[in-house]
Amino acid sequence: MIDLHIHSTASDGTLTPAQILAQAITIGLRAFSITDHDTLSGVQALESVQIPAQIGFISGIELSTSAPKAWGVAGSLHILGYGVDSRNPELLRTLAILRESRDQRALKIITRLKQLGVVISSRQVAEIAGEGVAGRPHIALALVQAGHVADISEAFEKYLAHGRPAYVQRYRIDAAEGIGLIRAAGGVAVLAHPGVYFGDDADRMAHVTGALQKMGLAGIEAYYPEHTAVTVSACRQVARQKGLLLTGGTDFHGAIRPAIKMGVAEGAMRVPDALFDRLRAAVTTLSKASSVSAF
Repeated sequence: MIDLHIHSTASDGTLTPAQILAQAITIGLRAFSITDHDTLSGVQALESVQIPAQIGFISGIELSTSAPKAWGVAGSLHILGYGVDSRNPELLRTLAILRESRDQRALKIITRLKQLGVVISSRQVAEIAGEGVAGRPHIALALVQAGHVADISEAFEKYLAHGRPAYVQRYRIDAAEGIGLIRAAGGVAVLAHPGVYFGDDADRMAHVTGALQKMGLAGIEAYYPEHTAVTVSACRQVARQKGLLLTGGTDFHGAIRPAIKMGVAEGAMRVPDALFDRLRAAVTTLSKASSVSAF
């Protein structure tokens, strides 16, 4: 098994990077990646840890970007970056701006909830987020703890999802900038969970991924818990047509999404091992090309 889409406490997961590594070893993952939202803190935490030789690890990040309105994507268009240099100055400067925007958004959501008569404290949300960036999942958990909703799903459906009364837009970089930052940091850019945006519509998926490919996109995430067999087939078809890499992962968050298990999602999904080798080879090729172009 491999799992190339995992979130830690550095963003909105409930396991620390060290706990993720320990669980990956326990369940026998062949390879994994931590892909926190708009932060590389989780990746940096593992850089000083001795990872056993039998398990592969590749740095990762999930950037929240904005898409052109014509694409019909509500909210963020998520771009995964693999093999990025976690100390790249340009990328880190942008991530600091994004973190500030997330912090401000959380405060605005808490204020809006208060106006709706639903009171939680910013301190409570900060305690839940810990060292991570305060986000909607943390606010949702605070709502559960305060007794305003029964579970996290209800928190989103009632208050926090796009179009709901406490939803607040936030600053996002555009897709081209996000892909450019990933490439400049030595990474490979991959469109996260295209089925979430396009369903089983292979034509629409091909149109958008084609536009993203011109910006530097190198792959699409075909294997994902919410993807149907038809969606996976559409992803594979688009990848063949356009010469794109395929990746996959569970989008594991720990206790925030308890039904999703690392490596297997809800028990049926498997990401082919060969995809990790191809992804790692693509990162190596890009790195060599960048070194050559620097001279």
